[in-house]
Amino acid sequence: MNFIKEIRKFVEDECKKPTNAYGFEPFENHFKPMVECARRLADELGGDREVILIASWLHDIGSIIDGRENHHLSGAEIARKKLIELDYPEDKIELVEKCILNHRGSQNRKRESLEEQIVAEADVISNFENIVGIIKTALVHENKTEKEAKREVLEKLERKWQQLYFKESKKLIKPKRKAVRLLFESR
Repeated sequence: MNFIKEIRKFVEDECKKPTNAYGFEPFENHFKPMVECARRLADELGGDREVILIASWLHDIGSIIDGRENHHLSGAEIARKKLIELDYPEDKIELVEKCILNHRGSQNRKRESLEEQIVAEADVISNFENIVGIIKTALVHENKTEKEAKREVLEKLERKWQQLYFKESKKLIKPKRKAVRLLFESR
Protein backbone atom coordinates (compact mmCIF):
# COMPACT_ATOMS: atom_id res chain seq x y z
CA MET A 1 0.00 0.00 0.00
CA ASN A 2 1.18 3.51 -0.78
CA PHE A 3 0.49 5.15 2.58
CA ILE A 4 1.48 8.63 1.41
CA LYS A 5 -0.95 8.47 -1.50
CA GLU A 6 -3.75 7.21 0.79
CA ILE A 7 -3.18 10.00 3.30
CA ARG A 8 -3.00 12.63 0.57
CA LYS A 9 -6.37 11.45 -0.75
CA PHE A 10 -7.85 11.47 2.77
CA VAL A 11 -6.73 15.09 3.33
CA GLU A 12 -7.96 16.15 -0.10
CA ASP A 13 -11.38 14.57 0.53
CA GLU A 14 -11.66 16.27 3.94
CA CYS A 15 -10.76 19.62 2.38
CA LYS A 16 -13.56 19.18 -0.19
CA LYS A 17 -16.26 18.62 2.43
CA PRO A 18 -18.77 21.43 2.98
CA THR A 19 -18.14 21.17 6.74
CA ASN A 20 -14.62 22.52 6.20
CA ALA A 21 -14.87 26.23 7.07
CA TYR A 22 -11.74 27.06 5.05
CA GLY A 23 -12.84 25.61 1.73
CA PHE A 24 -10.57 23.73 -0.64
CA GLU A 25 -7.93 26.47 -0.90
CA PRO A 26 -5.78 25.21 2.00
CA PHE A 27 -5.24 21.93 0.16
CA GLU A 28 -3.79 23.65 -2.90
CA ASN A 29 -2.19 26.64 -1.20
CA HIS A 30 -0.91 25.24 2.09
CA PHE A 31 -0.88 21.44 2.27
CA LYS A 32 0.66 20.79 -1.15
CA PRO A 33 3.40 23.45 -0.88
CA MET A 34 4.12 22.44 2.71
CA VAL A 35 4.55 18.80 1.71
CA GLU A 36 6.88 19.85 -1.10
CA CYS A 37 8.96 21.88 1.39
CA ALA A 38 9.08 18.86 3.70
CA ARG A 39 10.13 16.63 0.81
CA ARG A 40 13.00 18.98 -0.08
CA LEU A 41 14.16 19.20 3.53
CA ALA A 42 13.92 15.43 4.01
CA ASP A 43 15.93 14.84 0.83
CA GLU A 44 18.57 17.30 2.00
CA LEU A 45 18.68 16.58 5.73
CA GLY A 46 17.53 12.97 6.07
CA GLY A 47 15.03 11.43 8.46
CA ASP A 48 12.24 8.98 7.73
CA ARG A 49 10.91 10.45 4.50
CA GLU A 50 7.63 8.51 4.60
CA VAL A 51 6.86 9.65 8.16
CA ILE A 52 7.76 13.24 7.27
CA LEU A 53 5.48 13.29 4.23
CA ILE A 54 2.57 11.61 6.00
CA ALA A 55 2.88 13.98 8.96
CA SER A 56 3.10 16.91 6.56
CA TRP A 57 -0.13 15.92 4.85
CA LEU A 58 -1.81 15.49 8.22
CA HIS A 59 -0.27 18.37 10.22
CA ASP A 60 -3.32 20.68 9.89
CA ILE A 61 -6.06 18.08 9.45
CA GLY A 62 -7.37 19.01 12.90
CA SER A 63 -8.10 22.54 11.61
CA ILE A 64 -9.98 21.17 8.64
CA ILE A 65 -12.11 18.72 10.63
CA ASP A 66 -12.41 20.30 14.10
CA GLY A 67 -11.30 23.95 13.82
CA ARG A 68 -8.06 25.80 14.38
CA GLU A 69 -7.88 25.92 18.17
CA ASN A 70 -5.86 22.98 19.49
CA HIS A 71 -5.67 21.54 15.97
CA HIS A 72 -2.35 19.93 16.84
CA LEU A 73 -4.13 17.80 19.47
CA SER A 74 -7.17 16.90 17.38
CA GLY A 75 -4.94 16.38 14.35
CA ALA A 76 -2.77 13.85 16.19
CA GLU A 77 -5.90 11.91 17.22
CA ILE A 78 -7.32 11.99 13.70
CA ALA A 79 -3.97 10.87 12.27
CA ARG A 80 -3.72 7.96 14.72
CA LYS A 81 -7.23 6.71 13.85
CA LYS A 82 -6.65 7.00 10.11
CA LEU A 83 -3.22 5.34 10.21
CA ILE A 84 -4.52 2.47 12.37
CA GLU A 85 -7.31 2.03 9.82
CA LEU A 86 -4.63 1.75 7.11
CA ASP A 87 -2.63 -0.75 9.20
CA TYR A 88 0.38 1.54 9.42
CA PRO A 89 3.16 0.39 11.82
CA GLU A 90 2.63 1.55 15.42
CA ASP A 91 6.16 2.91 15.89
CA LYS A 92 5.71 5.11 12.83
CA ILE A 93 2.24 6.22 13.97
CA GLU A 94 3.82 7.46 17.18
CA LEU A 95 6.39 9.47 15.25
CA VAL A 96 3.72 10.95 12.96
CA GLU A 97 1.74 11.93 16.07
CA LYS A 98 4.78 13.65 17.59
CA CYS A 99 5.37 15.56 14.35
CA ILE A 100 1.78 16.81 14.38
CA LEU A 101 1.73 17.58 18.11
CA ASN A 102 4.97 19.55 17.85
CA HIS A 103 4.57 21.39 14.55
CA ARG A 104 3.11 24.52 16.13
CA GLY A 105 5.74 26.94 17.35
CA SER A 106 3.16 28.76 19.47
CA GLN A 107 2.90 25.71 21.74
CA ASN A 108 6.59 25.76 22.75
CA ARG A 109 6.81 21.98 22.66
CA LYS A 110 10.22 20.31 22.44
CA ARG A 111 11.00 18.61 19.16
CA GLU A 112 13.06 15.51 19.79
CA SER A 113 13.50 14.10 16.31
CA LEU A 114 14.70 15.28 12.94
CA GLU A 115 11.28 14.36 11.53
CA GLU A 116 9.50 16.66 14.00
CA GLN A 117 11.83 19.54 13.20
CA ILE A 118 11.48 19.08 9.44
CA VAL A 119 7.66 19.08 9.61
CA ALA A 120 7.64 22.22 11.77
CA GLU A 121 10.19 23.91 9.56
CA ALA A 122 8.32 23.07 6.35
CA ASP A 123 5.17 24.57 7.88
CA VAL A 124 7.02 27.82 8.58
CA ILE A 125 8.51 27.95 5.09
CA SER A 126 5.12 27.34 3.47
CA ASN A 127 3.66 30.24 5.45
CA PHE A 128 6.24 32.55 3.93
CA GLU A 129 5.41 31.14 0.51
CA ASN A 130 1.65 31.74 0.94
CA ILE A 131 1.29 35.06 2.69
CA VAL A 132 -2.03 35.66 0.95
CA GLY A 133 -3.49 32.67 2.81
CA ILE A 134 -2.40 34.10 6.17
CA ILE A 135 -3.91 37.46 5.27
CA LYS A 136 -7.16 35.81 4.18
CA THR A 137 -7.36 33.85 7.43
CA ALA A 138 -6.90 37.03 9.47
CA LEU A 139 -9.46 39.02 7.45
CA VAL A 140 -12.09 36.40 6.66
CA HIS A 141 -11.89 33.69 9.30
CA GLU A 142 -10.75 35.83 12.24
CA ASN A 143 -12.71 38.99 11.25
CA LYS A 144 -9.72 41.31 11.74
CA THR A 145 -9.64 44.84 10.33
CA GLU A 146 -7.06 45.55 7.64
CA LYS A 147 -4.81 47.27 10.18
CA GLU A 148 -5.16 44.38 12.65
CA ALA A 149 -4.55 41.82 9.90
CA LYS A 150 -1.44 43.63 8.70
CA ARG A 151 0.00 43.75 12.24
CA GLU A 152 -0.99 40.15 12.99
CA VAL A 153 0.53 38.78 9.78
CA LEU A 154 3.81 40.60 10.39
CA GLU A 155 3.96 39.43 14.01
CA LYS A 156 3.09 35.85 13.07
CA LEU A 157 5.75 35.66 10.39
CA GLU A 158 8.35 37.20 12.71
CA ARG A 159 7.53 34.56 15.35
CA LYS A 160 7.77 31.87 12.69
CA TRP A 161 11.15 33.20 11.56
CA GLN A 162 12.41 32.86 15.13
CA GLN A 163 11.27 29.23 15.19
CA LEU A 164 13.50 28.20 12.30
CA TYR A 165 16.32 25.89 13.28
CA PHE A 166 18.06 24.96 10.02
CA LYS A 167 20.29 27.55 8.37
CA GLU A 168 19.11 26.18 5.00
CA SER A 169 15.56 27.22 5.86
CA LYS A 170 16.56 30.72 6.93
CA LYS A 171 18.59 31.18 3.77
CA LEU A 172 15.64 30.03 1.65
CA ILE A 173 13.10 32.45 3.10
CA LYS A 174 15.32 35.39 4.10
CA PRO A 175 14.40 37.40 0.96
CA LYS A 176 10.69 36.78 1.61
CA ARG A 177 11.03 37.88 5.22
CA LYS A 178 12.72 41.07 4.05
CA ALA A 179 9.92 41.72 1.55
CA VAL A 180 7.21 41.11 4.19
CA ARG A 181 8.88 43.51 6.59
CA LEU A 182 9.20 46.13 3.87
CA LEU A 183 5.51 45.82 2.92
CA PHE A 184 3.95 45.36 6.35
CA GLU A 185 5.94 47.47 8.79
CA SER A 186 4.27 50.78 9.58
CA ARG A 187 5.92 53.91 8.34
